[in-house]
Amino acid sequence: MEENKSENKSEVSFPLLHKLKYLDDKRLNYISKPSIIDKILEVTFLRFMPKFITPNALTIFRILTIPFVAFLLIQEYYASGTFLFVISAFSDALDGAMARTRHQVTDWGILFDPLADKLLIGTTAMIIVPKFVGLYVAIAIVFLELLIMVSAFYRFGAKVMPAKLAGKIKMILQSFSIGFLLLYVIVGTPMLLIVATYLIYGAIFFALVSLFVYRSI
Repeated sequence: MEENKSENKSEVSFPLLHKLKYLDDKRLNYISKPSIIDKILEVTFLRFMPKFITPNALTIFRILTIPFVAFLLIQEYYASGTFLFVISAFSDALDGAMARTRHQVTDWGILFDPLADKLLIGTTAMIIVPKFVGLYVAIAIVFLELLIMVSAFYRFGAKVMPAKLAGKIKMILQSFSIGFLLLYVIVGTPMLLIVATYLIYGAIFFALVSLFVYRSI
């Protein structure tokens, strides 16, 4: 009886820890299965990652880098801004692989990982895309992201739901398109701008698929 009281008291005293519990819902088990890319990252980059660094810590790191990326790009320090953007975007692949291979998937991570991605891509897109692709294209990227978030909240409410395949493809295309666009600004090769533009339109297409077909986050 005393033991039960102790357990209940712990849950009441530390509600945040309860919210950050590792997922054990069978309906969400599929997101915990490592992919081939996860396994490659596990034996390459993650083997040098200390155990005390968690996936959620990498997500927080990505959020903290956003103001610095924005500042560098606004000040037209494109080389430094690109370098930091690449590191920040790559942390998205690392935290996902770490969470799945080390069995550290949390509801907090499912919620804030895509939010960090949207903030990074949206902020960078609004700074760099209008200058080299078009203002309306940048607005479309940000508007669709906001629409997807509102749609997801309307459909799922407070439930934490993982992104569908279309959402993941969208994020990959967005990251590479911004990366190629930043590289074009540094190098000046026209082909990089062409590739970046097509990737941006591809990301917009998958954003529409995510919104109207899968309604994912």
